[in-house]
Amino acid sequence: MHVRVTFVAAARNASLLAERFEDDRPLDQAAWDQVLHVAQQLLPLAASELRYCSPTPRSRATGDALGYSPLVQLALRDCDMGRWRGFTLGEAMAREPQAVDAWLADPRAAPHGGESLLSFISRVGGWLDTRPAEEGCRIVAVAEPSVIRAVLVYALKASPATYWNLDVHPLSTTTLTGRAGYWNLRFDGVAPLPTRA
Repeated sequence: MHVRVTFVAAARNASLLAERFEDDRPLDQAAWDQVLHVAQQLLPLAASELRYCSPTPRSRATGDALGYSPLVQLALRDCDMGRWRGFTLGEAMAREPQAVDAWLADPRAAPHGGESLLSFISRVGGWLDTRPAEEGCRIVAVAEPSVIRAVLVYALKASPATYWNLDVHPLSTTTLTGRAGYWNLRFDGVAPLPTRA
């Protein structure tokens, strides 16, 4: 049985360089404005039979603002970053440069005392593989970009190092079709962004 799972990346508050590990801040006004700007395009996904989201405040708020009324899924939480929770990458590097280097180089490493990249990828992949397999079922899940990167690595059976080469923009969509263990990445056309006058 084949299902269609569309991931919507949660809106983001700050620039990428200001992103914090396991960021649990709510959406700010700029992020709300971004959601409202794309709502018309993403609203049709509310017709999905199953609607989920990561437990972060911004994932829940993004899903609610888009009319999905999503069910929170703990398995879609961000990677557990242990004692680095709330740090930016730069802050972690300033405090523990060798530990950060080890974490970036080895997907099995968890020098922060939390979850390794490999464990994170396996967790979100396990969630994907246990979705209901009713033929033609449509699922939408609002998640943090990091969660979507991890699920793509899992679904495509890519090397864990591929995680670092994937870029998921806020409010972008990524669709997987298939069933447990057999996933295909689907590219859908998107409406062009408005041009500046």
